[in-house]
Amino acid sequence: MRQFNAGVQCPLGGSATLIIPHMISATQLRPGMVIKWNNELYSIFKMEHRTPGNLRGFVQVKMRKLSSGTMIEHRFSSEDKVERASLEQHEMEYLYDDGDYYYFMNIETFEQMHLTRDFLGDATNFLIPNLKVDIEFYEGSPMGIELPPTVDLKVVETEPGLKGATVSNVTKPAKTETGLVVQVPPFINEGEKIRVSTSESAYMERA
Repeated sequence: MRQFNAGVQCPLGGSATLIIPHMISATQLRPGMVIKWNNELYSIFKMEHRTPGNLRGFVQVKMRKLSSGTMIEHRFSSEDKVERASLEQHEMEYLYDDGDYYYFMNIETFEQMHLTRDFLGDATNFLIPNLKVDIEFYEGSPMGIELPPTVDLKVVETEPGLKGATVSNVTKPAKTETGLVVQVPPFINEGEKIRVSTSESAYMERA
């Protein structure tokens, strides 16, 4: 199998989906997504929804300018609309990482490529073997990754669950198999799988 490095032109075969430029809500942004902002392409590296008291909610975003590699931070209002960039999208299956690179396989051509942790940003918090993702390309080079809305992750470390505990406002931290730590209800135990939102890095339900 041929392998391609991030940032290097790669002749990917198979069918691809062309993303038509369109506007999305700032609350729909996810790590790895590519947007066009101020006439420049940016890859979302990290994002956080915040709702301070009685003030309007906003999305704090850390993103990389693709033309220069410069990292910047910007605050979008929850009501802001952002342009999703026009890119070619290939469905890939995540395979594994070796500490330095994360390996993906095109599910049609079986060609492999690898991307760095720096390129992927917080998207690495959701990468588990066999996960299907869409990797976005511009002129043959990988530009971003689109995650599914939710991912099921195994809890590897948390305080013991409380007998008879039900859903309440009380939560506890739980470390998942990818290293992501999320707040979960007290009845969740180590070894269980939980469904996590990729846009908010938040617990949703038992998987």
